[in-house]
Formats: sequence, structure tokens, C-alpha cells
Amino acid sequence: MKRGDIYLGRFPMAGKGGVKLRPVLLLTDPVGPVPELLAAYISTAIPPSLLPSDMMLDASQPEFASTNLAQVSVLRLHKLSTLHQRDFIRRLGEFSPAAMQQVEARLRTLLNL
Repeated sequence: MKRGDIYLGRFPMAGKGGVKLRPVLLLTDPVGPVPELLAAYISTAIPPSLLPSDMMLDASQPEFASTNLAQVSVLRLHKLSTLHQRDFIRRLGEFSPAAMQQVEARLRTLLNL
């Protein structure tokens, strides 16, 4: 497991309690003795208008081909969670270095860094 990998993971549902199995992008390598990773939510439910923290993912585009996502999806960088390593079911794919640069730029904007 490493930063830039896409995993199927148990992501907590804000405001509803519980978790939902969904694709997530790992934003960190494992941290600490637990170990935990910071992950961002990926969804096939495309909102009518994208936020600056949203990023469209289309596996037919070269920079997203290695994601192995079956459908056009959206990465929602304002939906983050720290997940324990045991919350990840299986690896789906990975972001290219170019795609990770886009993620980093959006996170810097979102977090005012």
C-alpha cells in the first residue's frame, strides 16, 4: 500500500453513520504503528457542478488509464478519512505521477497551503 494507489475500502458515511465499500485514493503511505492511511472518496455519482476540490477521472484518458476504474468517476478531495489498513479490501489501480500532481495542486488550494 502506498500513496497514489486506488483501493476498494470501507469509507465512513458522514452524517449517516456506518461505512460504504467504495474506491478510494490513498493520499499517504501507512502512518504510525497502527497503521493508518489518509484516503479520498471516489464516486461514480457525478455532481451537476464540480467543486474546485473535485477531479474527473476517465480511464480512457492516458493520465487515468492505470486507475482501472470501470466507469467515469469523480475524486472528491474534500471528502477525506483516515482508515486503518484492515479497512482496505483490494487494490484496484493507481494514479499516474501526472494525475498525482493534479491532486497535490487541488489539495494545496483546498487547504490554503
